[in-house]
Amino acid sequence: MSLQIGSPAPDFTLMDSEKNRVTLSSYRGKNVLLLFYPLAFTGTCTKELCYMRDNLLQYNNLDAIVFGISVDSLFAQAEFKKQQGINFPLLSDFNKTVSTVYGSIYEHFILDMDGVSRRSAFIIDKSGVLRYAEVLESASELPDFNSILKCLNDLK
Repeated sequence: MSLQIGSPAPDFTLMDSEKNRVTLSSYRGKNVLLLFYPLAFTGTCTKELCYMRDNLLQYNNLDAIVFGISVDSLFAQAEFKKQQGINFPLLSDFNKTVSTVYGSIYEHFILDMDGVSRRSAFIIDKSGVLRYAEVLESASELPDFNSILKCLNDLK
């Protein structure tokens, strides 16, 4: 499924690493940045989420809430979050439903791991409309953080 910029973002509810239910639509009135990533504890994923950890204030100042999403269990994410000092919620899409709806899933991944979240970034505006979508082919690439910041700045 390919999501279209300007269309309503698909709503979802996922568990975070603290065992809380998080529903996208409950964040209306805020811009939301969704960062899908393949696997906790891997090199590029750690680099991406630590970049966000270190720059979170910049995103918060643009009235954005940031969520990391992967198919890792909430227990694995809790440990990853603790080890890396991640300061924003990590959501478990263990059943792969949200990654699939957002077109952010590798059917086949390395080492015969099927159904891993594809590295991607989505911005949903305060009204729940999709304003930015970047789905990367290679798991070794990082999202274009400059374009993400520009989009959030334009929404402010």
